[in-house]
Amino acid sequence: MTQPEHKSQAPRQVRMAIITISDTRTLDNDHSGNYLISELEKAGHLLVGRTIVKDEKDQIKAAFQGFMQEAQIVISSGGTGITGRDVTIPVMESLIEKPMPGFGELFRMLSYQQVKGAAMLSRAVGGLAGKTLLFALPGSLNAVQTGWEGLLRDELAHLAFEVVR
Repeated sequence: MTQPEHKSQAPRQVRMAIITISDTRTLDNDHSGNYLISELEKAGHLLVGRTIVKDEKDQIKAAFQGFMQEAQIVISSGGTGITGRDVTIPVMESLIEKPMPGFGELFRMLSYQQVKGAAMLSRAVGGLAGKTLLFALPGSLNAVQTGWEGLLRDELAHLAFEVVR
């Protein structure tokens, strides 16, 4: 089956959840989370959950595991850098059974075009955990827009189809 055939069989609506990982964000100032929700609703997808959690391993893991019960795709923003507080990636890697290294590689390639060498600081990652795809993006609005517009937006339905076929 070719990719166009896959896309034609993909669901029109994907069940999604958004997790913001931050010690400082609230619903009012979570510009990245608000952007993702607006975009996925514009695309006709279904938001099944949203949360903001502190950059703490237990909170992050519980948020992902909770949304994995209902969401086909969970996108997080924040906690992907290299500071001591950034623990999102080790938590996600402990959940992912099938990594998708191309996601992080392509994200950094697109980021490099915008922020040059600073793109190497991103540990953006994606992969399959059970029957749910997980994607971790940096927390800045610009990075989330890059990940959404450059990688995820046009492939969400196809990704969801690949998981169940």
